[in-house]
Order: sequence, then structure tokens, then C-alpha cells
Amino acid sequence: MPQNAPPREALRRDGRIAITLNHMVQCSSLDASFAALSDATRRGVLEQLGRGDASIGALAGRFGMTLTGMSKHVGVLERAGLVSTHKTGRVRTCRLGPMRLDREAAWIDACRQVWAARFDALDTLVTGLAERQGERQ
Repeated sequence: MPQNAPPREALRRDGRIAITLNHMVQCSSLDASFAALSDATRRGVLEQLGRGDASIGALAGRFGMTLTGMSKHVGVLERAGLVSTHKTGRVRTCRLGPMRLDREAAWIDACRQVWAARFDALDTLVTGLAERQGERQ
């Protein structure tokens, strides 16, 4: 499906047209990463690949899935840039992508810093209010 896929129209039971946007197609690379990480199987695949490269067949066996099912999961991870694959003969081997989770960790760290600063400011405000309340008594 193209990156900028148009909205899909569907006829509802009441005769009106409902428009559905495919948000997964129109997402940024960070959105794609977090969407890929939202599935427990894909997180498990990343953990497994953190221990070493593995074929799709080995991953499918490890997770009790069909080759087709695992290929779809690996495809999602690959499109998100979290996994890379290479084919040797009939075997497709998976490994962690070159960026690993650096981009995602940096985003989380930036959010953590913002919230830490907000909580520090709130703590300062509460402490100041408590001190003023103590002075009044």
C-alpha cells in the first residue's frame, strides 16, 4: 500500500458514508517502531535476536507459529527498522537492525527529562506553599 494512501470510504447501514483512515500507513518512523513494539510476539522476537541471529524458521518454532505468521511479524519489525534480514539460499536470517532502539530510547529519555522538570517544579511549588502555610500558623 502506498505511503500516502487515501482514506477509504465505506457505506454504513444507515446509508451514510464513513471514512476510515489507515493510520498505520501514514505514521512516522517512531510511530512504526512503537506500533511494532506493541505486540508481545514482536517484542519476544527482538529479545531473541538480542541473543543472536536466527532464521525465520527457528523463530517460528520458538514461538509456535507458522513460517507465514512469523514472516509477517518480522516484516513489521523490518519496516520499522528494528530488524534486518538477509537470504542465503532458502533460509532468511534475521538480526537486530543497525539502529536497535536508539531512536526510541532517545525519545523516551527526552520525555522523561520533560516530566522530571515538571515534577521538580511541582515539588518546589508544593514545598513553598507548605512553608507559607506553616508561617501563617
